[in-house]
Amino acid sequence: MSVQVAVAAPAVELKELGGPMDKAAGPPCDPVGAHAPGHGVAAAACPVPGAEREAAPAPSAERPPGSGCPGLSSAAGLSSAAAKVPQASAMKRSDPHHPQHRHRDGGESSGAAAEALVSPDGTVTEAPRTVKKIQFADQKQEFNKRPTKIGRRSLSRSISQSSTDSYSSAASYTDSSDDETSPRDKQQKNSKGSSDFCVKNIKQAEFGRREIEIAEQEMPALMALRKRAQGEKPLAGAKIVGCTHITAQTAVLMETLGALGAQCRWAACNIYSTLNEVAAALAESGFPVFAWKGESEDDFWWCIDRCVNVEGWQPNMILDDGGDLTHWIYKKYPNMFKKIKGIVEESVTGVHRLYQLSKAGKLCVPAMNVNDSVTKQKFDNLYCCRESILDGLKRTTDMMFGGKQVVVCGYGEVGKGCCAALKAMGSIVYVTEIDPICALQACMDGFRLVKLNEVIRQVDIVITCTGNKNVVTREHLDRMKNSCIVCNMGHSNTEIDVASLRTPELTWERVRSQVDHVIWPDGKRIVLLAEGRLLNLSCSTVPTFVLSITATTQALALIELYNAPEGRYKQDVYLLPKKMDEYVASLHLPTFDAHLTELTDEQAKYLGLNKNGPFKPNYYRY
Repeated sequence: MSVQVAVAAPAVELKELGGPMDKAAGPPCDPVGAHAPGHGVAAAACPVPGAEREAAPAPSAERPPGSGCPGLSSAAGLSSAAAKVPQASAMKRSDPHHPQHRHRDGGESSGAAAEALVSPDGTVTEAPRTVKKIQFADQKQEFNKRPTKIGRRSLSRSISQSSTDSYSSAASYTDSSDDETSPRDKQQKNSKGSSDFCVKNIKQAEFGRREIEIAEQEMPALMALRKRAQGEKPLAGAKIVGCTHITAQTAVLMETLGALGAQCRWAACNIYSTLNEVAAALAESGFPVFAWKGESEDDFWWCIDRCVNVEGWQPNMILDDGGDLTHWIYKKYPNMFKKIKGIVEESVTGVHRLYQLSKAGKLCVPAMNVNDSVTKQKFDNLYCCRESILDGLKRTTDMMFGGKQVVVCGYGEVGKGCCAALKAMGSIVYVTEIDPICALQACMDGFRLVKLNEVIRQVDIVITCTGNKNVVTREHLDRMKNSCIVCNMGHSNTEIDVASLRTPELTWERVRSQVDHVIWPDGKRIVLLAEGRLLNLSCSTVPTFVLSITATTQALALIELYNAPEGRYKQDVYLLPKKMDEYVASLHLPTFDAHLTELTDEQAKYLGLNKNGPFKPNYYRY
């Protein structure tokens, strides 16, 4: 397959671009034929092992002796000393956030009297007077039923390996200030009387507007682009349907596209990353937004369909993150898909799918591969993950990194960022890799290259960054040490075989939002974060400035595809023109009071370059 490189002049053909350079993913499956394409699957027709699984039975009230107290173990795990303390009857607490602890006999816990504790061998000992006595409620919930109590939790289940693979034995948390009524069942209108949106609570719009205003201060390139191009409206007539993370930074992008003349309709590409107040602010501003935090699978696809299937509205541009939107239109509305003028895709997963369609001769739309642009690879993948990996782990586990043994699976740009951050914090970092070039880079950067089986019993944290599937299998999970933390930093949610953990012999406990303890019959537990989904956007935030770079790249790619003369882009996948990458970078330099050196005419002639760029050939590796 030949891949076209988009340039201002007629397109130049590159030889055999093999897809994303920094991902150690295996060959993607053919996407054609999948009913509901998965968000984190290399291709939509990959087998879906969790598709027919039944709801997990309610966990037993009793846990084997010595398994420990779920209410007392921190996310980082019990120390070996604490594990030796005789344990009371091991029943789970019904709600880890309950404000009051009680005795097992129902009395108030005052700590004034001692209590007998029975160890597994039958020995009776007296509890210290300072021990707070806690009752563990007999919890026999059926987690396959949606809770109805107002102000508690909402349960979202998945039946396919997609961005909505959100089943948990404990229900997923949403905003506790909101009731349990699904946004789909609410009748909401903004101040202008429009109801063409579906968000959690339109009344939160004022708070979301403040977040958007804060984000604007850290997104100089988008604001500059908005100011420079607002007069000429380069996207006038563009009807953009988007499916990305809906955050304050995305809101700045959407409002920039609107200022440039585009009409936008938007859904979320991830069920946990949506900021409800930002979605409300966008809906209040007149943007048709269909997203809320904690969607179910049915909600997820319903939101995408509401964006697309609108009477009298034909989208002509797609901005996608993961490929779900593209494949929904491709499978459900093939006639609409043929009228699309261009697709901009920013994830390795979505790009894999586009290349598969192109290879099969079924891509009838020009597509821009933003994922492999320099500005996306180096800044969003490397620098962003270098900062957000620590933030996500800290917020969920309150752990200390010094001295911890960590294995990072994959040494692409994401893996490089994660390793650098953890090494700087004093962690002992191991790397697994299939690519000998990336592996050699890891060795030269001072990391020990290993196979996962060699270190799985001793590491404290396992982080996946590959874009592949089943990188961490049930066999690995069975062999992990007690309280090992398992998380994913790749876009795909298939890297950790979470489906294999949904079996009757294992108990799931939700200890806080996005943190589950999975407990084995012998009492061993692992700490699973975000149910194997993208850690940073599910559990924390990412730096606004980095997202400014990515969002500006997306905006320029949309402008390029929409305004390109007929024939410049054929039905294929293109890399972002180098000139655009350089332009995006230049828009961010004033923030640092940075001053570029200019070539003299003699120097430019000597190098054979234009004084205004591009300064590197397309094959240059930064």
